[in-house]
Amino acid sequence: MSLQETLSHYVKQAVKSDFNVNLETVEFQATRKEFAGDITVVVFPMLRFIKGNPVQIGETIGNFLVENVEDVKAYNVVKGFLNIEINDSYYINFFNKIMNNDLFGFVAPKAEEKAVMVEYSSPNTNKPLHLGHVRNNLLGFSVAEILKASGKKVYKTQIINDRGIHICKSMLAWEKFGNGETPETTGLKGDKLVGNYYVKFDQEYKKEIQNLISKGSSEEDAKKNAPLLLEAQKMLLKWEAGDKEIVELWKKMNGWVYDGFAETYQNLGVNFDTLYYESNTYLLGKEFVAEGLKSGVFEKEEDGSVWCDLTEDGLDKKIVQRADGTAVYMTQDIGTAIQRIKDFPDVGGMVYTVGNEQDYHFQVLFLILKKLGFDWAKNLYHLSYGMVDLPSGKMKSREGTVVDADDLIDDMAATAEEISEELGKLEGYSNEEKKELYKTIGLGALKYYILKVDPKKRILFDPKESIDFQGNTGPFIQYTYARIQSILRKANLDSNVVFSNVEMALQPKEKELIKQIQLFPEVVQNAADNHSPALIANYTYDLVKEFNSFYQNVSILGADNDTEKAFRVQLSHVVANTIKNSFKLLGIQVPERM
Repeated sequence: MSLQETLSHYVKQAVKSDFNVNLETVEFQATRKEFAGDITVVVFPMLRFIKGNPVQIGETIGNFLVENVEDVKAYNVVKGFLNIEINDSYYINFFNKIMNNDLFGFVAPKAEEKAVMVEYSSPNTNKPLHLGHVRNNLLGFSVAEILKASGKKVYKTQIINDRGIHICKSMLAWEKFGNGETPETTGLKGDKLVGNYYVKFDQEYKKEIQNLISKGSSEEDAKKNAPLLLEAQKMLLKWEAGDKEIVELWKKMNGWVYDGFAETYQNLGVNFDTLYYESNTYLLGKEFVAEGLKSGVFEKEEDGSVWCDLTEDGLDKKIVQRADGTAVYMTQDIGTAIQRIKDFPDVGGMVYTVGNEQDYHFQVLFLILKKLGFDWAKNLYHLSYGMVDLPSGKMKSREGTVVDADDLIDDMAATAEEISEELGKLEGYSNEEKKELYKTIGLGALKYYILKVDPKKRILFDPKESIDFQGNTGPFIQYTYARIQSILRKANLDSNVVFSNVEMALQPKEKELIKQIQLFPEVVQNAADNHSPALIANYTYDLVKEFNSFYQNVSILGADNDTEKAFRVQLSHVVANTIKNSFKLLGIQVPERM
């Protein structure tokens, strides 16, 4: 039973015995710094059930707790707040229990619980990954790790958008203008080469539109009737019909892209347990469109297109299959969800990491799956996130708008190098060690800066600001971890010691640090419940601030006696381990030296 649960039990007993009232809940909060106490009971909500002065009610409960709860040392009442002081022995006992548990705060998966599938990345195979994909990957990967730490079995997945008109545009442009070039002949990553042809298609398509307009066509008609677009549409129909040449070209160019993606994922430090391809799942989606037509969930229009009428649910009508029989995004998303449950029957829910411009799409998808009769559809969650903006001119970009993920990762390492050299922090490192450390700092800065913000908020990402060694940044936290490792190397830690709660008295800074460590399991659970890595990031920053305050005010290696020294060294070790575990949940590495 946690301290809060114990206190809640005895507060309810006090209220029952002294006021003959059965309280359902007790409200707690952290004690304000200016008052003595470790935890505060808020008395005001009790006034709905108890007639009387809040100060007197607080005094009555406080006396009861001191008399009946071994861990309660003293109390004070400020207006309607009962501040409770806890004995040092409680914190020392807690610390003895967790100090050698390297996985403190993490919960082992429960065999009987349904698994969760987390989808992220999900790129199109017509261009390289960009800054938007970076936030998507970091969020999805981190949420998957947090859910795992909270006790869930998790599968990480992505759906690769490898079919559709946009894919055919890259293919057609390469066929027309590529002269047979390959990643090998150009020295380009495969995803970048294919992306160049997607851009090329757009350039040539715009020329054709202007040409048709100059011949008297309206802009709307020119966009529909440009020969390149008509050719791309014809290519899509041929692909869906299984045309051998088109399918071979599609396989070849997608293969180039997958190799490029794999390199970017490795550099970014994310991975997947399983992959899905729209080219497979859209067919299952079409099967369920046919099923939905039979059951009345969908209806066919005169032109042959199939729709789902959601107006009675406060939404609108949504197309699920075009008049020519080709699939739309909704078709393949229906198929993908169903296929995943077929493949992994232990999955009871899914998390979709997709930008907030798709909020409506997922409302519709989840509702359609419920209407199709799938019970698991009630456990689908859209992890919606805001866009990432950059100060202009800070990064390389294609056409001045899209920031390439590979360029961003390289630029972060370069910025880390520039700032580290200025600060002169890396004396005595070999060039290879420096290079590895710049990457760790740069990536840590990027990931922390993005993940410390609530997913729903839009981000203005400033690379230089993210690599500051002061303040709420990844490098500041990494530097604190490295500082603790230095202390531990000098101290030669003995992990077998047990601290006596009779002989020891805690310094206020030691107690505050233990209280902060104590919060970690609850923070992990809250972050999992809210799908929010920001809760982990900001908790870690608070822990590091608390440690630095302890470090500046209490001598660790120069303690008055061996017991004090051993305790403070062991406390530093637990802080470092908690930082490491927190950052692991964010996908961030911590350097042993900095």
